[in-house]
Amino acid sequence: MQHEITRSGPLLDENGYLREPGFARRLLPVYDRGAVKAPGWRIKEWDYYYIGNDRYGVALTIADNSYMGLDSVTLLDFSEPWQHTASPMSWLTFGKTGFPSSSSKGDVSHRGRNHEIVFRNDGKTRSLDFFMKNFCQGKPVEGHIDLSDPDGESMVIATPFKGKPDHFYFNQKINCMASSGTVLFDGRRYTFDPGDSFGVLDWGRGVWTYKNTWYWGSASGLADGVPFGFNIGYGFGDTSAATENMLFYDHKAHKLDQVEFHIPLKPKQFRSRGSCCTASGIEVDTADMTEDYMSPWTFTSNDGRFEMDFVPVIDRSADTNAGLIRSNQHQVFGRFSGKAVLDDGKVIEIRDFMGFAEKVYNKW
Repeated sequence: MQHEITRSGPLLDENGYLREPGFARRLLPVYDRGAVKAPGWRIKEWDYYYIGNDRYGVALTIADNSYMGLDSVTLLDFSEPWQHTASPMSWLTFGKTGFPSSSSKGDVSHRGRNHEIVFRNDGKTRSLDFFMKNFCQGKPVEGHIDLSDPDGESMVIATPFKGKPDHFYFNQKINCMASSGTVLFDGRRYTFDPGDSFGVLDWGRGVWTYKNTWYWGSASGLADGVPFGFNIGYGFGDTSAATENMLFYDHKAHKLDQVEFHIPLKPKQFRSRGSCCTASGIEVDTADMTEDYMSPWTFTSNDGRFEMDFVPVIDRSADTNAGLIRSNQHQVFGRFSGKAVLDDGKVIEIRDFMGFAEKVYNKW
């Protein structure tokens, strides 16, 4: 059962607890950092944008995790394939980054000694500017991208954490934003045209528990000339009131129930892809297995409305381990093929539809 939030109101009550766990199709709950009652060092706020087409993509992040801040730039080329990420950090930010309380309007920026990222939003157009002097092999990267903010529906979710009533995750995902602009790196110009390039916003605010593993997938593009995309995920918090699984067709949201990621496994001591046996053919226990992120995945749903194959192209992996703080990320970019069923029963079939799916483990 999926509980839909249909009225606007404060996200948190006087105790700092979620007033109404569930999902919405627009940003109806109102976030106020000042209403959070949990320890200030547990508050996490971020804006993440991914803009891409079939050939290349760019991802930009500004994050304020209270005890530390993060600015990140990722550039991906699917034809080679190649990717590079640079993520300078700052310490003890505690909300000083100054994120807007709403995603509908407002600006946020952050700069370091050799970089700057700026997100501007006047309520109609989002403008992203960035520069990083030593992005890769001492070479700089810079770019400017504009995204149209369609007057349509999005995925909004308010998720509690069991046993931690003052912890919550408040999130909006906006898919299928037509994008235009350029990124310059190493003598090459990466051009994004609104006819084939689309962006997604991951707008997150909340108080998270210390250890989490989440799964997230997203894609935006055209299906027979109509804007189509999806947001899928689970693993964070108590999603009994609602999941974040949703389809978008012509900027209208269609709610899904449960979607499961099937990441292939391989024996830890062997490199052969997709096999669940040793070289001698003897089956091994799953405790001796590890994810094989670059072999084909599948996705299934409990109601048959989202059934996809996924062929990886790039695994944007990183494992930052500083003892008490760790982030083990596998954001895999690739091509989806399969079917999705809208609320009215209309079947959308896609083939080689570029997007990403990820598994992330955090101690933060």
